[in-house]
Order: sequence, then structure tokens, then C-alpha cells
Amino acid sequence: MNRLVFAAIAGTAALTLTACGGQPERDITTADRDYQNQLIEQLIDAQPGDVIEIPEGVFAFDRSLSLTVDGVTIRGQGADRTILSFQNQSQGAEGLLVTASDFTIENLAIEDTVGDGLKVNEGENIIIRGLRVEWTNGPDTRNGAYGIYPVQTTNVLVEDSIAIGAADAGIYVGQSRNVVVRRNRAERNVAGIEIENTIGADVYDNVATENTGGILVFNMPNLPQPGYRTRVYDNHVFANNTGNFGHEGTPVASIPAGSGIVINSNDEVEIFNNTIADNRTANIIVSSLHSTGYSDYAVQQDFDPYPEGIHIHGNTFSGGGDNPDGLDLQGLKILVAGPLGRLPDVLWDGYYDADKMVDGAMPDDRRICLDNGEAEIVNADGPNGYENPAVVTDNHRCSLPPLPAVELALAE
Repeated sequence: MNRLVFAAIAGTAALTLTACGGQPERDITTADRDYQNQLIEQLIDAQPGDVIEIPEGVFAFDRSLSLTVDGVTIRGQGADRTILSFQNQSQGAEGLLVTASDFTIENLAIEDTVGDGLKVNEGENIIIRGLRVEWTNGPDTRNGAYGIYPVQTTNVLVEDSIAIGAADAGIYVGQSRNVVVRRNRAERNVAGIEIENTIGADVYDNVATENTGGILVFNMPNLPQPGYRTRVYDNHVFANNTGNFGHEGTPVASIPAGSGIVINSNDEVEIFNNTIADNRTANIIVSSLHSTGYSDYAVQQDFDPYPEGIHIHGNTFSGGGDNPDGLDLQGLKILVAGPLGRLPDVLWDGYYDADKMVDGAMPDDRRICLDNGEAEIVNADGPNGYENPAVVTDNHRCSLPPLPAVELALAE
């Protein structure tokens, strides 16, 4: 067995055209160096409440930028008009590294960084708006791992932004609390949007297409906190069939091409009112750590690898499941649906925690519930070596109470 997501953003279509062939390389000019030094000085000298305006133009940099002062706004003139290019980067990894709170960045583009595009580490009250992070050569393992990357943050808003070409996740929020990711577009990344080890996230009105996996909700071991309580709704998740170009050994490298929405080892996840279509392995995958290969490594003793409290309802499905990635998943499809059929819309690896069962059944709040019309779920029978997969929809016809909305305490 292989070890192992439509709200269009007005005006963004033109911004994606550069990814087709990449931007032509340009040398760092004297004017570039002058502006680089000016911006670095502004970031170093910034005071709380400052707004750093970046003018219209394409500005080439050969080193990372960083900000360590709370309460700063960085503002461009539009993601198609203010472009920070790192094609010639020779120092540092990120395009912009922020270790500060009460931070806003808006209306600009970061292109072709060696590593992550924008990383925000350990801050509170973060607003990322109207940002485009792109590797203009398209999908490539040599691209940076993360496009938009808040980690260990609290009160985070990512909206109206675009991420293209990341070798891990285009938009990634990890080990964080109180998160809203809305009205973004993620395409041609390994993972389009990923919520990992995060407590309280709302992911809605996004478009995820042409990624390996569209929207991921993951828990990984050996991190400071487990994640739970994520709502994924009103998204358009379609045709995420790009071959996996992630770095070998990373969690996303286990994602089969053609994955729409993927839940792995996470609890209290509600997936509803999405339009999910034409993801060739499966429109939704629900899996445990045991299906990733990571359970073979040293894992903290209290880590819970099982996805529990999953509620899938009110989604619109079409296509998908007709050409799974890899021989093992192809074999699964043939066993379940025959050579000309397709896998059901929900693929579950079949792992569950028998120790939590009461009188032979999982407690109601721990169940995987599918309340989605004619959609079906297949148990891939992972615990038994995937020998006897079966459609088990009747065992999962249930519903769970709705999860609460995330409330952000932000001065927008």
C-alpha cells in the first residue's frame, strides 16, 4: 500500500502567468543594492507603529531580510506591482524572517527565495494579506519548502494571498493557535494549504488546485503541541494531481498525487460545504501516522496517531478516485471498484485505537462520521496489510455537533 483539496480571487489570474516559464534572470544592479540597503536599514531602525512602504517596481535582493520589532506594517502597492525578487540570493534562506508580534504584511510579492518565502516565528497578532509568494519556474524539488509560513504563532490571519511552487506547503500554519486562512489561492505546491499541530483553525473560501495535495490537516509527533479543532469549509479543491516533488523523508513526501483534502492523525476536524472534484487518488483521505512511515521512527510516547472526531458533511463531490497514484493504490481501486470504477470519495486507511472502544464501538465523539448524501467511504484495511478493503459507509453514517468558529482578536 502506498504510504501514505470556488472562491476565485479577482484579478489574480494575470499573477500566475509568470510561473509557466519563470522570470528571466537579472543581475543585481547598483540601484538594487542601494534599495536593498535602504530597506534593511528601515527594518533595523523600525519602531512600533511604523509603516514601511515599498514602492512599485521589481527589486532584486541577494540576501535575506529580517524584522524583530513589534507593531510594524510592511506594505507594497499590490502583489503584481511590488515584487521582491530573490533569484540571486546568496545569503540566508528566507526572503523575509519575522520574529515579532502585531505584524502586518500586505500587497506585495516575494519570488524565488532559496528557502521559505515569508516565515513568521513565535509572534502574536499576525496579518498576512494580499501577498504572493511564488517560485516562478513552477514545481521543482529545489524550490524553497514553504511559501507563507507562520509557526508557533497566535491570532493569525492569512487572506487574499497566493502561493505557487513550494516544495513543501504553499500556505502552512504550524504549532499555532487561533488561525483563519481565507480567500487564498494555492497551486502547484506539494501541499496547497497545510494546518499542522494547530489548535483552532478555520480554513474557508480558498482555491486549491494543481497541487499534490490540496488542503492538509496534520498532526506530527515530537512537536510542542498536538493540534485539534479545525474547520475546512466553502473551499474549491479540484484537480490536485501534480506529481509529488517534495524532499524525500519529509511528511508531505508521503502524499500521493491526486489527494484533495487529507486528514492525518488529527482530531475534531469538520469538513463541510466544499466543492471537491477530480482529485485522482481520492477527494478526501483520512489516515493515521501508521500510513506515513513515520511510525517506524522514535515517536513521543503520548502521541495519538489516530484521526478521531471527524465530521464530513454537505460537500459537493464529482470525479476523482479514477487513477490513484502508485501501483498499490491502483490495486486498491481494482479490488474495491474494478478496473473501470473509481474509489469512493472518502478513503480511510482503517487504523483506529481499539483501547478507546466501549462495548465494541468507538464513542460517538471519536467516530469518523460521513453525513454527505450518496458519498461513500472505503476502509483500506491498513492494520491487516490492506488485504481486504471494503466500502463501509453504513458503519459511518452519523453526525457530530458543529465545531465553534475561530474568533480572532486582531485590530484590522
